[in-house]
Amino acid sequence: MQLYNIKDHSEVVDFAQAVRQGLGRQQGLFFPSEIKEIPDVDSILDLPLVKRSEIVLRNFLGDELPNLGEVLARAFTFPAPLVKVSENSYALELFHGPTLAFKDFGGRFMAQALQAVSNGKHITILTATSGDTGAAVAHAFYGLENIDVVILYPKGKISNLQEKLFCTLGKNIRTIAVEGTFDDCQALVKKAFDDQKLKEDIGLNSANSINISRLLAQVCYYFEAVAQLPKDRRDNIVVSVPSGNFGDITAGLLAKACGLRISRFVVATNANDTVPRYLASGKWDPKETIPTLSNAMDVSRPNNWPRVEELFRVKGWDLKELAYGALDDSQTEEAMRKLHAAGYIGEPHGTIAWSLLQDNLKDGETGIFLCTAAPAKFKENVDRILGTDIPLPAALAERADMKVLSETFKPDWDTLRDYLYRNVAK
Repeated sequence: MQLYNIKDHSEVVDFAQAVRQGLGRQQGLFFPSEIKEIPDVDSILDLPLVKRSEIVLRNFLGDELPNLGEVLARAFTFPAPLVKVSENSYALELFHGPTLAFKDFGGRFMAQALQAVSNGKHITILTATSGDTGAAVAHAFYGLENIDVVILYPKGKISNLQEKLFCTLGKNIRTIAVEGTFDDCQALVKKAFDDQKLKEDIGLNSANSINISRLLAQVCYYFEAVAQLPKDRRDNIVVSVPSGNFGDITAGLLAKACGLRISRFVVATNANDTVPRYLASGKWDPKETIPTLSNAMDVSRPNNWPRVEELFRVKGWDLKELAYGALDDSQTEEAMRKLHAAGYIGEPHGTIAWSLLQDNLKDGETGIFLCTAAPAKFKENVDRILGTDIPLPAALAERADMKVLSETFKPDWDTLRDYLYRNVAK
């Protein structure tokens, strides 16, 4: 698999190098040089998840990663059920993995892939999270030899249970609560990748969706969603994606580019609506990040958006084909109550996707909305809004009373750089 740097097309790497390196020169994202359609997509929909995913990813990887089937078998050990919510709407539940969020798919695949291509060299994973990435990455890499993980997150801006999931592990997992926004955390990660000496000294890598391995893993569950639809529902499919850093919708668009029959996508955001405003006006105008109920989507400068635009350019698609919308917190709460009245308990992120799907779904279309996290991860707000008392899954209950091990920093580059040299340099 050949990938080029979107910002510098002269930088071309293979999959192994892209996984190890994360970002290219000038903080450019890597993008596949060729996206082939999978022959007879309908036939692979009858296969089980791991076997089908091997075919989907082999379409990108070619002969790279010879043990791909084993990697996927170790990574995808949990289901992604499609649940019927109404006559023409289905929820794709992506929260049945160990950290109860969709990022378990990408995090676990990346951990296995990185071990396969690292040749035993020490690696430091530095990543920013607005909620769910941190837990997925921490658990995926926990205890792996020669890999240290440092996770930055905005202090006080993720739920208490989200924090407990990944800030109580210790060992090779280090967590830093940054006194700022997710965008501040993301800026620090980018700064680290600009420091060539630091990169070499600590073997720097990132597990955000900027890493191509995470993105490719997410392509697989779009095929899984369609595979679970009744065969007479597999035309005119519309998928609504709760969007923060835009890795998830990038993966869906890549699935479409591979031949999966998805007619349209809905870009669903919260009040941090940089992309919906851009699609409406053509003006890229990020504003200050606003804390919301759907905190994993509190991103004003989505890193993966350049990949979306590159894919549309390469395929000759028109950005006007994307439907879009945004809900503020009061609208989100009202949508949660409506969804609950329809018989389904949704947390804020998936609910936003459901609500905007209803706004955009036409007669004769079948809608799928992505549920990216378990409602229990947001128990306090879900119970308050819906008047429920949802039980805590074991993964959360066992950590609810554990001590948070994070250090707290201001969003200062020199402080972070010193910390990395003190704690993870070999």
